Amino acid sequence: MATQAPAEGAKKIYKVGTLVYTSGGLIALFCWLLGGEFPMMFKDRALGACATQLITKIGVSDLFYSLVVIAFPSFTNIFLCPIVAYISDRHRGRFGRRIPFLMFTTPFVVIGTAGLGFSIMLGEQLCRFTEFLQPGLLSLHAAQVICFSVFWVLLDFGATLTGTISNALITDVIPQEVMGRFFGITRGLNLGAGIVFNAVLMGMVNQYYLYIFSGVALFYALGLIILCLKVKEGDYPPPPSVEPGSSAMSKIVTPILTYFRQCFSHPYYILLIIVFAFSRYACGPFNMYAVRYGLSLDVDMALYGRVVAAAYFGSFLLSVPLGWVADKVHPLRATMVALILYGITMAYGWLFVGNNVQKFVIVLFLHTIISGCYITVSGSLQPRLFPRAIYAQFHSAFSIISAMLTCLCAWCFGELLSFFGTYKVVFPGCIMLTLAAVIGYTFVLQKFKKYGGDKAYRAPMPDER
Repeated sequence: MATQAPAEGAKKIYKVGTLVYTSGGLIALFCWLLGGEFPMMFKDRALGACATQLITKIGVSDLFYSLVVIAFPSFTNIFLCPIVAYISDRHRGRFGRRIPFLMFTTPFVVIGTAGLGFSIMLGEQLCRFTEFLQPGLLSLHAAQVICFSVFWVLLDFGATLTGTISNALITDVIPQEVMGRFFGITRGLNLGAGIVFNAVLMGMVNQYYLYIFSGVALFYALGLIILCLKVKEGDYPPPPSVEPGSSAMSKIVTPILTYFRQCFSHPYYILLIIVFAFSRYACGPFNMYAVRYGLSLDVDMALYGRVVAAAYFGSFLLSVPLGWVADKVHPLRATMVALILYGITMAYGWLFVGNNVQKFVIVLFLHTIISGCYITVSGSLQPRLFPRAIYAQFHSAFSIISAMLTCLCAWCFGELLSFFGTYKVVFPGCIMLTLAAVIGYTFVLQKFKKYGGDKAYRAPMPDER
């Protein structure tokens, strides 16, 4: 797949670090990476909607849903992502600096995913067991909520770490000049997973959730095994030297201080991280409450799934062309255009949807296809702007701010939904976040030109100004 030096007279070659690919080697790399990434994509597509329907079937308040299902995964990002990113960037081992961490996280995701499918059944058993110990100690509802929450936390632990490391692995092994196209293909497969799930399985979750969760867990395990065995990392330069001192406390404190100094001291990276966070979450309010919004309007989930699948198919057709566009005009500019279109869609929803099912379906379709375009064109943005040598820790720094924003918004929207009693409040939230992101990207574009622009951009190291 990859060689350390190109053969004399060879055709076009692609380089990233010590890895050198021919066109055939690059295609093989794409296939193995995508073979491992596709089950991750399917898991991401399926679990959000499945977990929402499952917890709604069990029965919880909007505030509980906001805090446990939405906010808690983001809360754990604040603590887990920086640790694993810092260690991974500096790890040098036989199997690379990313693969060992992916191998470690896989069992947590598999067990957590499968366990969610059994949470109602296990809740019944837990209730019977506590009833045997002390009658009335735990209600059936509380037992099922506890089981769901335990497996959700286990899944979140593994998924949080996997997301950070898999993104860094792609940055390490994919040449920059084709990264936009890789993310375009990735987005196409991601949408394909969404089409399959929404068109075929979305309307079956309520009845067959046990089989769906178990199947997703098995598929995920298979994909990660393929990725870890077949994708090879190159050689990395020695990690940045840090003098931790002799005391045990210094060995803990010095890496923490180094991490925060590198990620949060340079004005340019502070701007990037904040803008990325607002950009990533701009679609979040509607996206996270869309299923519950639809259920509140008595939208048939089979119809919901077909609408989303149709939008995914439209995004699927656009994914590879948009990846090519991102490579040609730079993902920064393409991202700004996608966000503007999304803001217009949310404004339409705020003005016209209300409790109208037909207009809700229209906005759901537009939200899905335009947010999909945003994800496609922005996929290669962070790898293009962050320093490659310590990319994982910068991505984790973004995850910290994004997680804090998600937790804050989840709490706010949970309170707003309880107060107003309508999901319509998600529209102005999306508009404000989108506007903040677009304004932020205009400043990023100015800085991007300062550091070399399209032809000569070089990500400044943290100590540079």
